[in-house]
Amino acid sequence: MELEFITAAHWNDSLWQLIEPMYREAFPSGAKPEGILHNMLDRGIAYLHAGLADGHVVAMAVTGIVGGTADKRLIIDYLAVAKKSRGEGLGSLFLEKIIHWAEQVHNASGIIIEVEGGNTAAHLERIHFWERNGFKLTPYIHQYIWVPEPYQAMLRPLKQGVAVEDNGESLFRYINNFHRNSYRLS
Repeated sequence: MELEFITAAHWNDSLWQLIEPMYREAFPSGAKPEGILHNMLDRGIAYLHAGLADGHVVAMAVTGIVGGTADKRLIIDYLAVAKKSRGEGLGSLFLEKIIHWAEQVHNASGIIIEVEGGNTAAHLERIHFWERNGFKLTPYIHQYIWVPEPYQAMLRPLKQGVAVEDNGESLFRYINNFHRNSYRLS
């Protein structure tokens, strides 16, 4: 299947209107409000991505770049595939387009994702998706004070020598920095 890949570095109302229903469906609780996302793009700390098939949005993501010049990492804050399009390989195809973009545009050395910790079938299925796409699950369990579920970090190295040197706690420095910056107003 052909998948058109669109990335917005600045807020785009038209693109958001196409993506928003999928965002709300995939993340009914815990999703950042539209105003926060708008602010993140306006401040240049996030990107909005869409995957289109036959003119319809079938995948979306919100990402951000963190770290310095030598250790730039892409944080995938949200990634979703339309329910009716799941199981067709679109998530992996869309992810590969994001990875290629991160390497080409930002020279990123790795990609970080945080996943809900847990042993439910849904949790394990999500972790398996990321593992099939080259991500390594770290054992460190991070507990946020404002959400009840624990989280773990996963890393996909993009350059030789990029690895997690500890139990994954260091990846949460990138993640927490990204989240802190996300909620700043300026």
